[in-house]
Amino acid sequence: MMETIGFIGTGNLGTPIAANLLKAGYQVKIYNRTREKAKPLEALGAELVDSPAAAAVKGGIVMSLVSDDKAVESIAGNDLLQALGNGGIHVSMSTISPDTARMLSVQHEAQGVAYVAAPVFARPEAAEARVGNAVISGPAAAKERIRPLLEAGFAKNIFDLGEDAGSANVLKLIGNFMIAGAIEMMAESFALAEKNGVDPKAAYEMLTTTLFASPVFRGYGGMITERKFIGNPAFSAALGLKDMNLVLQTAGRSYTPMPLANLVQARLTTVLARNTKDADWTALAMGALEDAGISI
Repeated sequence: MMETIGFIGTGNLGTPIAANLLKAGYQVKIYNRTREKAKPLEALGAELVDSPAAAAVKGGIVMSLVSDDKAVESIAGNDLLQALGNGGIHVSMSTISPDTARMLSVQHEAQGVAYVAAPVFARPEAAEARVGNAVISGPAAAKERIRPLLEAGFAKNIFDLGEDAGSANVLKLIGNFMIAGAIEMMAESFALAEKNGVDPKAAYEMLTTTLFASPVFRGYGGMITERKFIGNPAFSAALGLKDMNLVLQTAGRSYTPMPLANLVQARLTTVLARNTKDADWTALAMGALEDAGISI
């Protein structure tokens, strides 16, 4: 029988990852704050539990994927660490502050538990297809032990950034900033095309099948030209704003000017001020379109 894995957080991204682990033959004990959202995984053989600590087994592995720093700190308390015990591993896949990751690493180490940061580069459909990317940082032996789980759960590629727990989250924030910057750039470019008589969809097809043929430009560019901004967000504008706040916080502490990050943060703030909670973060493109007088 394969190892029993604890899994905390079955949101848009956590659900396909947990499902893949179950399909790969792992026994998975799942905790989600809203129990009903984890119910579909029972059909695949998951055991639903009532607390983060109940998802752990002594010396085992717990994977978590929750919304923000506060949520990670909430689940990674003494109860979970005591339940994991000496030799246990907590794999934190959340996008959080590098400083929080480092603090958690110290707290875990004090109780004999290894903390591995392993933030996810994948939208839900990519995670389901196991073609996502992982960046990992933390103790070497723990990283080696969790590799098969990341590969079974979502990762086609795994990039090891060393033992500093914060490093993986630095790169995750950089990646999310670059995606947001690409969304802003495409929105401005397609606005320029439309205002000058060029079909934005034609511009999208030409650019994203030649010079800019990548999943980010193809996927998000398509959402911009189709105006798929509101409803059923794969990654919400609220989470996008949280990440841009973390980017700017990290930049401020290291004296790194990031004017484009400030613009993207403002775009997402406007989205949330004007629209509902069901806006995808691609909706930051609405700002550039509206600034150009384009009706959405």
